[in-house]
Amino acid sequence: MGKAKNLKKRVSNYFTNATRILEKTKLLISEASKIKTVQTSSEIEAFLLEANYIKKYKPKFNVKLADGKAYPLIRITIKDKYPKVLIARKTDDKNSLYFGPYPQAKPMRIVIRIIRKIFPFQSVPNHGKGICLYHHLGLCPCPGVFDSLEFKKEYKKNIKHLVAFLSGKTKKVISDLKKERSVLSKKEEFEKANLIQQKINAIELITHSYSLRFDQDIDPNTKEDLEKSSVDSLKITFRSYGINVADLHRIECFDISNISGKFAVGSMAVFVNGRKDKSLYRKFRIKNNYILPDDFSMMEEVLRRRIQHKEWSFPNLIIVDGGKGQVSSALKALNENNIKIPVVGLAKKEETIITSSFKEIILPKDSGALKLMMEIRDEAHRFAITYHKKLRSKSFISS
Repeated sequence: MGKAKNLKKRVSNYFTNATRILEKTKLLISEASKIKTVQTSSEIEAFLLEANYIKKYKPKFNVKLADGKAYPLIRITIKDKYPKVLIARKTDDKNSLYFGPYPQAKPMRIVIRIIRKIFPFQSVPNHGKGICLYHHLGLCPCPGVFDSLEFKKEYKKNIKHLVAFLSGKTKKVISDLKKERSVLSKKEEFEKANLIQQKINAIELITHSYSLRFDQDIDPNTKEDLEKSSVDSLKITFRSYGINVADLHRIECFDISNISGKFAVGSMAVFVNGRKDKSLYRKFRIKNNYILPDDFSMMEEVLRRRIQHKEWSFPNLIIVDGGKGQVSSALKALNENNIKIPVVGLAKKEETIITSSFKEIILPKDSGALKLMMEIRDEAHRFAITYHKKLRSKSFISS
């Protein structure tokens, strides 16, 4: 189950060039007996329809989406005096209404931001008594402040439209709004009628051939297949160069970020079975005061501190962002503690892989193994830079 702007291109990928099709996708194709399509007028409608169909039909190959545990959902506390619209991971509140699960968190957040401009709502479980920033942006009605019968009625109406919209009933929402507009016009409440018309215009805009670029991936293989293929490619590549890796279930990558030695930090990004797991990421503020900027000693410090955390599962492979100096530093920290874990470096300039014996490996740019290593390295780099900038900002504000 999925969506695409070009259905012919999307579907044909499953039946052409069989050598590119991986095992799980082959099984999916073998069990398919027919193809049904539903045309929508916009990507936002296709996005909502996909999530509703997954929830309704619980397709076998979308099992991770169907369980509603790992992927995000939109939760509306429908029984509250002023219902809140929240993001959840589990459907564990019987007094709430849930939409999803959604295949990707980022597009879901985009949808929420768009519809919040049309139907403002409260987005925190416990809103303060004062007026919040989002109210000034026209996104939050601040129910705790504007507590009246008329306000409550208007807020409930907004939530009702929001529920219908998330259910894919955009035509009904527009129809109901047009009725409201007509009633207000007859009462000569033209200002309110104009506000309703603005909502109608906004909905028609986002549901009329509107491109949000949610899903540009037309690879026929499932994400799990692609991740497994990348990990397998990395194993084969390492073994061919004499790097002993029996398994690559957990890969950790380390990076250092600083400016002339100041605000120095280290990061640890973790990939499990070829997929990043942000819940396992860790950041380190460099403790030692180095006289001169010393990325090698900082890397050694970070690895030494990471090893001390026995409660964190040890990885099958360690990648360091850098060349021979960084690899040497990581090996020194491991050897001091008599820990045997394969270590490789990935130098940015030529994307050269440095082994623990300091052999240089250059892989083709389209290599699945290299792409996986670059993705892990880039995650560690992004995480380190983010933490470094945070420390710099704090220092600037406090000075």
